[in-house]
Amino acid sequence: MFVVKVPGINGLGRTKGCEKAGNSILAELKEIYSNERGIPIDVKLLDLEEIHLDNSNLELTNRLIYANALEIFSEKQKTVFLGGDHSISYSLVCAFLEHCKKIKEEPCLIVFDAHPDCMKPDKNFPVHEEWLSALIEKGFPPENVFLVGVRNIYPSEKIFLEKNKIKKMDMNQLFENLEDSCDILMEFSKNKQIYISIDIDSIDPAFAPGTGYKEPGGLTSREFLYLIQRLHKLKNIRSVDLVEINPEKDIGGITVKLGAKILSELI
Repeated sequence: MFVVKVPGINGLGRTKGCEKAGNSILAELKEIYSNERGIPIDVKLLDLEEIHLDNSNLELTNRLIYANALEIFSEKQKTVFLGGDHSISYSLVCAFLEHCKKIKEEPCLIVFDAHPDCMKPDKNFPVHEEWLSALIEKGFPPENVFLVGVRNIYPSEKIFLEKNKIKKMDMNQLFENLEDSCDILMEFSKNKQIYISIDIDSIDPAFAPGTGYKEPGGLTSREFLYLIQRLHKLKNIRSVDLVEINPEKDIGGITVKLGAKILSELI
């Protein structure tokens, strides 16, 4: 497993602090001695890297993320990217899309998020509320996107989702039958190259308070771990990103601890 820190933020000031998440998560990972499959966890044995970024220069930041990710996808079988806020996913998934084109494979994007992040992108470098709509406008096939856990949608985002026929699974569907919901996601991603993007606010703020946009009514940490453990069994997962964890807004380190737990289950 290749783990890459991507401390990029472009969140209108609301995500300042997320750039510290990667180091905080890895520090907390040292306290996890094995994951729930019994695999020993030793941070010293992880294949670690960092994309060094200057968040005051968004053009350079996006270029560095894209170029490094494109190289990583060509060399590594599976990678976890630790953000940063959700804006980093734009350049990461653009690189993933380009890689899939090169190897002539179909890309698939599963996004766990309380928000669709489909505000109209009117900037050169999408902020964390615009990255998905910008990605689709860039050419990612909308029929291969699945939003999971969305529970707060702006009217303009609703129009965008309907226009592009983007699949989404709301909280009630997840809650009614978590196992069946997971089966739907696994069937959706069959025979595709999979990228999973995890915004920590997909989890209820009672379990993950350390984030900028808290939305009540989300998944419990146990429910989310079940989903990610099931999805991790898929052999065609190429990448996962984990974003929007903000140690500066955390309470008792609980969100960072959960981030480390999620990372351990991906190893």
